[in-house]
Amino acid sequence: MADTRFQTQVRTQSRAEIDQGLRSYMLGVYNYMSLGVAVTAIIVLATYTIPALGAVTNVLALPAMLGLIAMGFFAPRLLLGGSVARAHIVYWAYVALWGIGIAPMVNRYLGIDPSMVMTAFLSAALTFGAMSLWGYTSKRDLSGMGAIAGMALIGLLIAGLVNLVVAMFTGITPAAMMFSMVISFGFVIFVSLITAWETQAIKEMYADADGRESVARKSVFGAFMLYGSFISIFINILQILGFMNRE
Repeated sequence: MADTRFQTQVRTQSRAEIDQGLRSYMLGVYNYMSLGVAVTAIIVLATYTIPALGAVTNVLALPAMLGLIAMGFFAPRLLLGGSVARAHIVYWAYVALWGIGIAPMVNRYLGIDPSMVMTAFLSAALTFGAMSLWGYTSKRDLSGMGAIAGMALIGLLIAGLVNLVVAMFTGITPAAMMFSMVISFGFVIFVSLITAWETQAIKEMYADADGRESVARKSVFGAFMLYGSFISIFINILQILGFMNRE
């Protein structure tokens, strides 16, 4: 009987230690992700308040977005396959590129109505928080949903590019604006679903047997995934508000 109690106590202690490790790991993910959002906000505000920086980002915005596309292919391997220091370099470069890439658009809306940007940010934060919490607590396998949402995003991206090309030749018509708003709504919905799946996947990446360096790399990688989703939700909500406030 004494042996049974001892074994039960050991199992309980081990389970508690694993849970504590998982909480610390996820807290690291969210901390890095939040810091990334803060750095992006600082970059945007700096370019808005300092005209010279704003002029520079207007020139660098397109190269920055192209750099983000390239990082989407190579960053996962760089984040998980090297040192923790390299993972941080890649992550913060990714954050900086996003800040430069979206600065002209956000600054345009700040010039129109700063409250619109704040509303978009708070809406994105609430949406992201709710979906990430669902992904963390859900017992259901969300990988199938994530795959479907990913394919839907590819379709929306293609539709958006086609709409952009058509608008270049025909001008920005009310129909084109309405179609763009529908695409933005679709992005918010499907990126939100992907956020839940990403959170679950990041949680499942944790293993108690991982060493400290492996956990640190996974935390940065998790932040990389969630940060991109948050920014995508934010910019699309901002575009929706912009469409709705046009005269």
